[in-house]
Amino acid sequence: MVLSSLPEAGRSRLEMFTLPTLLPQVSTTFADERGRLKDEIIHKYLYELEHALSSAVLGFQSNQIYGFCSQVPYICSYLLPEEEHTGIYILKPYKKVQSRQYGPGLLYLSSHGLWLITIAKCGILCIRDVYTLETFAWCRSHSHQGHGIQSMRISMDGQNILVNGRDDGTLVYLKWKRFGGHLASEILDYYQKLLISLSSAMDKENHYLSTTPKVSVDLGSDSEHTVIRRIRSRDIAQEAKAEVQVAMMEVEESCAKERSGGFQKQKASTDLSQDELVLTDVKKEIPWIQQKSQEAIKKEVNLFSKKRKEIKQGIKSLSKTILNMMEENDKLENIAKLDQQEFGLDLEELERLHDESQEEVAKMIKDVEMHNLAKSYLAELIKEECWNSMAVKGRALKCFHIPCVVENFPMKARTVEELKELERVLQQKKIEAECLKLRKEIVEAQSGVKLIKQRHEEDDEEEEEEDKTVKYSNLPNYLLGSLSTDFGVDTSLLSSQLELHSREEKINQIILLKDIIYKVKTVFNNEFDAAYKQKEFEIARVKERNVRIREIILDLELEEAVWQPEFEDCEKPERTLVVQDEEITAHKHIKPWHKAKELIVNHEKEHWLLIQDASTRLRALMDMMGGVLEVKKEDILRMVIPQPAFMAKPDAVWTEEERKQFKDYEKKVKELNEERDKYRKSLEAELKKLQNSIQESTQAFDEHLKRLFERRVKAEMVTNQEELKISNLAFSLLLDEELSSREKFLNNYLTRKQHEKSQTSEAVRKSREDLDVCKEHYDNLLAEDKVMDRSFKKEFSEIPGHQVDILYKLFKRRPRISKQKTHSETTSVVPFGELPGSGKLNKDAFAQLMKAMDELDNISNMPEGLDPLVWNHFCMTRRAKVENEQKVKQKAADLLEMATFLQKRVEEEEKVQQEIERVFHELILLQEEKVRFQLNLTIQILLKQGQVELENFQLVLEYSDAILINKNIIEDLNSVIRTQGQKKVASMMESKDVHKRILQIEWEHKKMEMEREDLNQKAWDIQMLFFSRDRQKYLNEPNYEALISIQIGIMEQTIAVLDKMHKKNVENCKKLLKKLGKFSNQKDIANYALSCNLREELVAVSERKDICNAMGSKLTCEKIVKERYENMMQQQKLTNISKQQAEQISILQTEVERLRMKTFPALVQM
Repeated sequence: MVLSSLPEAGRSRLEMFTLPTLLPQVSTTFADERGRLKDEIIHKYLYELEHALSSAVLGFQSNQIYGFCSQVPYICSYLLPEEEHTGIYILKPYKKVQSRQYGPGLLYLSSHGLWLITIAKCGILCIRDVYTLETFAWCRSHSHQGHGIQSMRISMDGQNILVNGRDDGTLVYLKWKRFGGHLASEILDYYQKLLISLSSAMDKENHYLSTTPKVSVDLGSDSEHTVIRRIRSRDIAQEAKAEVQVAMMEVEESCAKERSGGFQKQKASTDLSQDELVLTDVKKEIPWIQQKSQEAIKKEVNLFSKKRKEIKQGIKSLSKTILNMMEENDKLENIAKLDQQEFGLDLEELERLHDESQEEVAKMIKDVEMHNLAKSYLAELIKEECWNSMAVKGRALKCFHIPCVVENFPMKARTVEELKELERVLQQKKIEAECLKLRKEIVEAQSGVKLIKQRHEEDDEEEEEEDKTVKYSNLPNYLLGSLSTDFGVDTSLLSSQLELHSREEKINQIILLKDIIYKVKTVFNNEFDAAYKQKEFEIARVKERNVRIREIILDLELEEAVWQPEFEDCEKPERTLVVQDEEITAHKHIKPWHKAKELIVNHEKEHWLLIQDASTRLRALMDMMGGVLEVKKEDILRMVIPQPAFMAKPDAVWTEEERKQFKDYEKKVKELNEERDKYRKSLEAELKKLQNSIQESTQAFDEHLKRLFERRVKAEMVTNQEELKISNLAFSLLLDEELSSREKFLNNYLTRKQHEKSQTSEAVRKSREDLDVCKEHYDNLLAEDKVMDRSFKKEFSEIPGHQVDILYKLFKRRPRISKQKTHSETTSVVPFGELPGSGKLNKDAFAQLMKAMDELDNISNMPEGLDPLVWNHFCMTRRAKVENEQKVKQKAADLLEMATFLQKRVEEEEKVQQEIERVFHELILLQEEKVRFQLNLTIQILLKQGQVELENFQLVLEYSDAILINKNIIEDLNSVIRTQGQKKVASMMESKDVHKRILQIEWEHKKMEMEREDLNQKAWDIQMLFFSRDRQKYLNEPNYEALISIQIGIMEQTIAVLDKMHKKNVENCKKLLKKLGKFSNQKDIANYALSCNLREELVAVSERKDICNAMGSKLTCEKIVKERYENMMQQQKLTNISKQQAEQISILQTEVERLRMKTFPALVQM
């Protein structure tokens, strides 16, 4: 899938390329000479999207595309068309969701394909649901100033995410705060399944690798060596360089040999052809693409052979020039001589290329070995899973003349655990049957009625009970829910569908149903095997008869083709596991000793033929009697009576003896022809008889196979019926397990809440006790305070009354001290300070109060004329009173706090009680649902063809007062009801026809009245006909037609002038539209630039808002800007309203002018 942008149109183009799933089966005609696929095999689909996308991903189901819009803040999903199309297909958004991200972004899919992850330039990562495209998790990991996120990777289980920034150089690791729920369970289940499948595959591969013998490659054996021509013709210059290097190496060798006296041999070696580079390599299977590439290289070599020859000739001339230079170098003095290495081109490069070729060969050998190992491992797995593990191999049977195929049931062998479980269930069922029988006998023995009966009656009853049990076990098919009894399967151990209430019974029923399915398949497979053997017998018999048919056709010299039936691959699937010699396309490698052996065998055959030719006896027997000593009856058709030699002469020259011989010859020829005709007819009759017998036997087998096909359909129907019952039982088990787990969870939750309820009740009880004690103490303190207030005047009764009043006022006076801050103020200023009700704060307040009391107790505040002793006693009394009041206030605060604490505990207890009641109610509902589910069973009933099952609300479910009536009575009653109903319908049809006739007559009467009214109206209209002035002019004007033509000419001229004016206006409008279009484009560009700036400004504004909110205060300039903005918006709104009102006033003025013109009289010439 390729995404490209179309900036001119503001869209995106999407190109999708699809390949066939089975590429090895693609025909060679779809590949070029180098093995590359042609355009015909690659399906291309072009799509255009209405938005410009910066990223797009394809869903896992390949039917939906998700795109991230680059110019607008949207994330869209597009549905791909199911039908194939040609050309460009316009995709419209299927779902369109506004994104919180801005700037170009990228899309990713999670490992299970249900999460859509989006990243963008703004630095925000969002995780969305692929179905709704709604965001359920997001995180700002990078800043937009660093151009956001560059890439992202998520783990397979979805719990860990790595995000890489674009310009900030940071790698952020993200992890979920709370990872759970439905979304987490889906990806975790997928991850667990993937881990299990990978671990199982690795275990199988490790087991296979540990058990498979290692394949050793002997590079030195002659049988595994072959000669491979490697021609590197991709670049002619490289090949020329390599050949020059080879030539120079040979030149160096020649120089060495020249020094030893062997220059002539080296010169002869340099003249040898260097057309091919012969290397030895290990024989291996070359991939198909490499074969095609080598074939293309060979074609290119043949195409450029002339050029290669020219280059080689140049190389040879260059080598001769170098040889001459070396000869001249040898003649020079030692000072002027060059070393031999200086004449070499590049020995290191040659050695490097040789090493690279060896490494490439070793690598290819290893790759081929691993590829063959993987293929063999995969083949072993497939064979083990689909063939070796099957107790009954899957195969098919085809008819001889009818296109009908019957397949058997492939079956795996039952494991030891399954057999043990089945044996346990069967034994349990037998024990239950015996226990039921013994219980009945015990009940009968204990009853008094059975004691009176005689023993022979008991025997009869036991026989009747056995019959009843047999009848009960043999339930009808419609109650049994399947047709398994038609295959002879015993269903007596199956429980009734109406008695499957417990979990163990359902599990046992499933095991027995699986055993019934196995037995049904086994019965059909036995019938299939019998039919397969019958077909083998029929084919063998047809082969025997075809031998005789071929002899007869050969004798009769007919050109008929002999029909020979054969087994196909689907009938003998084991053929696919055996490779035939004709299936191998590669040439067979024949070892040298095998070639020598074939030469010896051919030589012996030729020698034996020569000996046979030397035997004169055999040659004479072949020439005289065709190689046989006795003439058979079949040879009559080939017998020919030789003509006498005199028949070559004319008839007139014959003698009497020759004429007699001619008559004898004619007689023998006639007899031979008669014998030949008789034998031919007998052969034709035998041929027809054999063909008819073959036709009859094969047709009889086809009829048997058709019946077997019907049997196969019935067996499959029975299998599906039993599997449906198993599915229903499995569903009920799953539902029962879910209900049980829910009930267990509710019980545990209820136990936990009850424990919590007991704790809260204990806390409430203790709180109430503490509250009562505190309240009692508070009442005592309050009573003491009142007593002290009342006993004040008694204590100072000895002093005068006016001084007592002054002292009482001073007694009531309290010093002014600073009030403590409230709880909210203290927590806002000092969140970790002392609470207002704490002991430290109370001590501080009391100390401050005592300091203020010391100031009041000063002698300067004493009234005049008061004894200092009395003043000291007064100060002590007042101080005691203040201390008591302070204690009362402290105790009141404690009492209030304890009351609030008790109220909270009571509310918590009520909440817990409500939760317990809710859980009790839900648990009761769940138990009722569980009981209803156990009693309301799903049963399977076989219905006849055409029988319809009604809904429950249409049936009477109470049958307490129902009785059984014979079917014939109901049918007779129904027939009587039908006849009476038909009579009633006939009478109703007659009344309907009469009523219809009455209505028709009434309608005709109304029609005639309306016609009469129309005629009267027409007569009145004729009488009151208005004679217009145009008609008067037509009658009075003599040249009325000339007047009309003049008016027409004037109107045409007017129309022409109007048309010209209209065209001129249209041109002016087009020019104006062009100008407006240019202006709108400019405005669009400006708007786009402003929108981009606006995004950046919005980001800056949002950041500043966050800063301001964090600081907790608003700036004055923001208020001023907001007021100015509101005033400006209000002014713009008022301007728009005034414009609209001006337009409405202009419209009303034009309408008033039009109405005013309508009131003017029209002066028409009479």
